[in-house]
Amino acid sequence: MVTFHRLLLLICVTSIFAMGLVMIFNTTSAEVLDHALAKSTHQALFKQMSYAFIGLILAAGVWSIGYQRVLSWSPYLLIFFSFLLLLTLIPGIGKEVNGSRRWLGIAGFSFQPSEFVKYIVPAYLTYRLQQADGPFLSFKAFLKLIAQVGIPILLILVEPNNGTAGVIGLSVVVMCVMTRVRFKYWALPLSVLLFIGAVSAYHLPYVSARLKVYLHPELDLRGKGHQPYQAKIAAGSGQIFGRGPGNSLQKLSYLPEAQNDYIAAIYAEEFGFIGIASLVFLYMLIGYVGFYIAHTTQNRGGFYFATAITFLICFQAFMNLGVVSGLLPSTGLNLPFFSQGGTSLMANIMGLGLLLNIAQEGEYAYV
Repeated sequence: MVTFHRLLLLICVTSIFAMGLVMIFNTTSAEVLDHALAKSTHQALFKQMSYAFIGLILAAGVWSIGYQRVLSWSPYLLIFFSFLLLLTLIPGIGKEVNGSRRWLGIAGFSFQPSEFVKYIVPAYLTYRLQQADGPFLSFKAFLKLIAQVGIPILLILVEPNNGTAGVIGLSVVVMCVMTRVRFKYWALPLSVLLFIGAVSAYHLPYVSARLKVYLHPELDLRGKGHQPYQAKIAAGSGQIFGRGPGNSLQKLSYLPEAQNDYIAAIYAEEFGFIGIASLVFLYMLIGYVGFYIAHTTQNRGGFYFATAITFLICFQAFMNLGVVSGLLPSTGLNLPFFSQGGTSLMANIMGLGLLLNIAQEGEYAYV
C-alpha cells in the first residue's frame, strides 16, 4: 500500500508540474509577443525546468541521506539560513523587488532563503520536540524553543514577506498541537501576538493597502486592485469548460505577471470550472497521501515532519487559490509545483523527497 501511495503522490505532483509548465509557457510567451520583448518565448519555460532539475538533485540528496539526518542537521541549517535572511536585508547584497528584500543573486539565479526556512523550522521543531515529550516540556524550554524559531520568522517579516511568515507561524502552531505541547503555553501568547501583529500590520501601508484592495478592489483599479479584479474576470469568463488552451484574453497584458501568484486565474479562464476542479482534486490527493504517509510511519519524528510537510504544501495551495478566487486578500504565496518561482519549486520538490523518504519507514501507524 505504501508503494502505491508513493506512486500516486509522484503522479499527482508530476501532473501539476506538467500543467504548470504549459501555463508558464502560455502566459510568458504571450507577454513576450505582446510587448515585443527582446528575449526568447521559451526563456521562462527553460528557467523553470532548470530550477526543477536542481530541485530533483536536492530531493535525491535528502532522500538518500534520510530525513533523520536532515532533522539532526536542522539546528545548523536554521542558523545558516537565518544568516542568509539577514544578508537579504543588507543593501547591495539583497535584491530589492517591488519594495521587498527577499532575494539573493547567485550566478544569475535569484535565490529566496525564506522558501527553505518553511521546511527548516518544522524540521528543527520536530528534532527538539521528539527528544522531550510535549506535555512534559517546561515553559522555560518552550519559550527558548519559540525564541529560536522566532528569529528567522522575524527576519522574514522585516523583508517584508507577511504571507511566508504567516505560513511558517501556522506550521509552528500545527507542530504544537501534534506534539501535545500544553495549551496554556502557546494559546494565550499566540492570541496576544496575533492581536499585536494585526494592529501593527494594519498601520503598515503595505498591509493596509492590501486589505483595502481586498475589500474594495474597484477603488484602485489602476494600482493594487488591478490584479485581483482582472483575476476575477479571468476566472469567471472561463465558465464551465473554459475558452480552450491558449485562448485566454487576460494574459494579453490585462493581468500582469500572471505566471506567478495569479497563474491559476489564466488556467481557470482556459480550462474553466472543470479544469480548476481537477487541479484542486490533485492537491486534495496530495494531502490524502501525505497524511497517510504520516499515519503509517513507525517513527514519531517522521509522523511530525510528514504532517508538517503535507500541511505546508496543501495550505499554500489553499491560500493561493483563495486569493485568485477573491475569497482571501493577496498573500504573495504562489501555487506549489504550478506557479513560476524557482526557489519555491526547489524547496517544494525537496520537501517531496523528504516525504518519500519518510514513506519508507513502514506501513504501521504511529501511536
